[in-house]
Amino acid sequence: MPETSRKTVTQTKPLPAAIWALGFVSLLMDISSEMIHSLLPVFMVTVLGTSMWAVGLIEGAAESTALIVKVFSGVLSDYWGKRKPLAVLGYGLGAASKPFFALATSTGMALTARLIDRVGKGLRGAPRDALVADLAPAGMRGAAFGLRQTLDTVGAFVGPLLAMGLMLLWANDFRAIFWVAMIPGFMAVALLLFGVREPERAQSAKGAARINPISKANLKRLSSPYWRVVVIGAVFTLARFSEAFLVLRALQGGLRVAYTPLVLIGMNLIYAMGAYPFGKLSDRISHTTLLVWGLLVLIIADVLLASSNHPVWVAAGIALWGLHMGMTQGLLATMVTHAAPPDLRGTAFGFFNLMSGLAMLLASALAGVLWDQLGAPVTFAAGAAFSVAALALLGLWRKSLPPS
Repeated sequence: MPETSRKTVTQTKPLPAAIWALGFVSLLMDISSEMIHSLLPVFMVTVLGTSMWAVGLIEGAAESTALIVKVFSGVLSDYWGKRKPLAVLGYGLGAASKPFFALATSTGMALTARLIDRVGKGLRGAPRDALVADLAPAGMRGAAFGLRQTLDTVGAFVGPLLAMGLMLLWANDFRAIFWVAMIPGFMAVALLLFGVREPERAQSAKGAARINPISKANLKRLSSPYWRVVVIGAVFTLARFSEAFLVLRALQGGLRVAYTPLVLIGMNLIYAMGAYPFGKLSDRISHTTLLVWGLLVLIIADVLLASSNHPVWVAAGIALWGLHMGMTQGLLATMVTHAAPPDLRGTAFGFFNLMSGLAMLLASALAGVLWDQLGAPVTFAAGAAFSVAALALLGLWRKSLPPS
């Protein structure tokens, strides 16, 4: 049967229930996390007296910590042949970190809570992504990653929406909202424990010798196309610094503090609406072509955000930022899956996120410095410049990237 026919047949099948469950686990944890993260930059600046440079450093350190930890959890999940236990540990640590935000009285305490939360995210990220790849039928991996990303992103705008409503209801009581955020976090852990069963193929055969995923021989199995995806992902991350700077740009445009969650609500609503359709599209068209279009959308968003802090321009920039996320984030995960051997998927996602984590630290710290020293327009112009660099790499390596 021709390849196109095989894809058509495969895509008529429903996605496994465990992928839906993993999506709802992500949804619940994102509600919990984004109730806090949508308010955290404003909380740090207005309540704790944190500088803009420190906000950028904290955001970069937090997000890069999550991504760097993924390399270790990914390798461990390949070594053990099991994904779910590490995912449960990571989600559990994320849920347990939430009370510390409510108790924070200094920038150092906020940083500690943020790092604990992100270590949990790092522990669960690569094993969960590898588990999605293990569960998804061949020819439906783009749709599977798109669905998980969509449900994850629904949580990412429901969380800020709840935060905004509670801010208005409780007269800007940040700490009370941080306490409420605990509830969906622990619900996510329970759903993962009881609602997801790991497939047999992702587990080591009983009594079989364990492989060393980072042995020289196994690392050689991660081919040149895989490493090129890693490099492109890292340069892409340099262009896509923390969304905290979108919130702060909106504040410059006159948005009231109580309404700052609208920034992430709007961005993530568009992200959620796009992730699944673009994931399905990636199962049918060239991955490289779709990634090019995503980068072009990000460049336009950066240009708009650099041009003016007028609410109309800022809203348009934020909307396009969300659109580019929907086009590219599940796509990059699909490209990693296609480039890596099945028994090294955890390791492959781990190294991919390690490089992206280092890039995120650099990007957010640089964004904070540029913002403090030269202003917001230069920050977003730098993001556009890194996007152009990623486009150049795609053009150079187009023919040697993993096949779609």
